[in-house]
Amino acid sequence: MSAKTQRPADSSGKDNSTAATVVRALEDDILQSVLKPGHRLDEQALARRFQVSRTPVREALRHLASSGLVEIKRNHGATVRALTTTELVEMFQVMAELEGLCSRLCARRMGEAELALIREHNTVCEERARANDHEGFFAANNLFHDVIYASARNQYLEQEIRKLLNRINVYRRHISFQPRRMVHSAVEHWKIVKAIEDGDEDGAHCYMREHVDLLAGSAADVLLALEASNDI
Repeated sequence: MSAKTQRPADSSGKDNSTAATVVRALEDDILQSVLKPGHRLDEQALARRFQVSRTPVREALRHLASSGLVEIKRNHGATVRALTTTELVEMFQVMAELEGLCSRLCARRMGEAELALIREHNTVCEERARANDHEGFFAANNLFHDVIYASARNQYLEQEIRKLLNRINVYRRHISFQPRRMVHSAVEHWKIVKAIEDGDEDGAHCYMREHVDLLAGSAADVLLALEASNDI
């Protein structure tokens, strides 16, 4: 998901970079069940772990709360939130419809320069998939979807997509770790590109919706695996 994936913002570029590092490490710990639902996230302990001040830690926890991975309560601090499989699948279902509408609008409005960009980004997706480079694939995948969001030329729609993206993008990143998912995603992308290029509004909507719906199933697998590990 350049992704315009939102990362913690701070007036200091250094603090911003540090907070982003803390976010990524805690995301991985939560989704790999190192930190389980209900685990308390103590600011002082995290500051010691990452050898930083408490300011970037607070920024990271706020970001994780906005993405639904962490819950912050007054006088109780931050804890790892238990997101249900149903909640996650429902969020992906809504995202599928929103991204489908974006693709439909792109079939009407996307220009040649933007078409060239999504082709370029998906070519990189293919290359990164062949190299089994999950992070490289995720970055290229975000760029691919970013162009589609912007090319729909509907600011309200783009804003709503990015709000939801902020909550599910961490799961999209971990989906790329699943066997063959990267290769399949690149193939699905080419179907979307062809429909947009042909001005096929129904096809563009359908292919994108199916693509994100499939990601919903993969995301559910990630969450179910996490829940199973927590039961052990």
